Amino acid sequence: MSDSSLPSPVIDAPIAFVDLETTGGSVAEHRITEIGVVQIGPSGVSRWSTLVNPGQPIPPFIRSLTGISDDMVRDAPTFASLASELFERLEGRLFVAHNANFDRGFLRGEFQRVGLTFNPDVLCTVKLSRALWPHEKRHGLDALIERHALAPLARHRALADADLLWQFWQRLHGLWPLDVLRAQIDRTVRRYRIAGDITEDMIDAAPAGHGVYAFFDGSDVPLYVGRSVRVRQRVRAHLTGERRSSREIRIAEQVRRVEWRATGGEVGALLTEAQWIGTLRPIHNRQPRFARAEPLGSSWPFDAAVVFEESGEHAPNERMFHVVDRWCYLGAAATLEGALSLVASCGEPVFEPSTFHILQGRLARGLRVMPLVGVAAPADASVD
Repeated sequence: MSDSSLPSPVIDAPIAFVDLETTGGSVAEHRITEIGVVQIGPSGVSRWSTLVNPGQPIPPFIRSLTGISDDMVRDAPTFASLASELFERLEGRLFVAHNANFDRGFLRGEFQRVGLTFNPDVLCTVKLSRALWPHEKRHGLDALIERHALAPLARHRALADADLLWQFWQRLHGLWPLDVLRAQIDRTVRRYRIAGDITEDMIDAAPAGHGVYAFFDGSDVPLYVGRSVRVRQRVRAHLTGERRSSREIRIAEQVRRVEWRATGGEVGALLTEAQWIGTLRPIHNRQPRFARAEPLGSSWPFDAAVVFEESGEHAPNERMFHVVDRWCYLGAAATLEGALSLVASCGEPVFEPSTFHILQGRLARGLRVMPLVGVAAPADASVD
């Protein structure tokens, strides 16, 4: 299929097929040496490529693989000098790449270094190939060349590999009905455009392990409170995930602000979630049906406030000390000193039915707590 005979549009957005060559596989340590872009839109097809001076030597293995040498990039532009032009080419387009997390990650890192935020919607052609041909074992670019009779101009050069993706895209339109292809692409696209002031960088700051999160709309009305063993991953899935329920999509469309709190473990997450739901009364959460009056047998079994420590397996550094007094959850602190300060700063505890119901069974099953009576501990002290 020639460039002048474009296939029927399977998506409405303009597209950029992108490939990079780099000095290695680490976004933090390595840099881009070549960029290739094939742009598809209402005006047709255009191609753009450039070598990039990475500011570091190209390892011998990479030189052998790509044919790009230190001499070739010595007088090439730096990424900073071409960032604005490239950003303009990619902005507003669906970003299509093979193993797209690699290419997007490198470009996002480079754009970030020059003060630009790069969060395009992304389609990975590896994932798309797996979705359309699940019985096939190989989905690398060489496998696609063989399977779909693609014509490589070269291999491991940026523009040539980007052009292979454009060829693959054209082949798809002759192999699948348009509605099937459109539905599969829609399921495979990962959407990074986040509403309000929420950015990928903000989500990266969320707790890696156990915690609680809350979504708010543009008027700061609480929408939803949830908990997770991996808060960062769960928040990202809520807002940009590929597999979301219709309810999650409705909530995500309204979200303009997110709050979160690390809890270190499951019990702290349960206590915090229940407290936030009771306080915020988010419109998409069911309110727990606990009796407000203290039930029989609910007397506090300790002489003072108690503390228990949690540190989850997914983020062992997110250690937290949780404080409870007379079935009232006072909060959590990163140190035992902080836990003591919580007791000192809180007023008269008020019985919380949710805290009672969450803790009574766990105490019976051996949750280890320590009374906070006359305790004076250094900041790094832990509960034995």
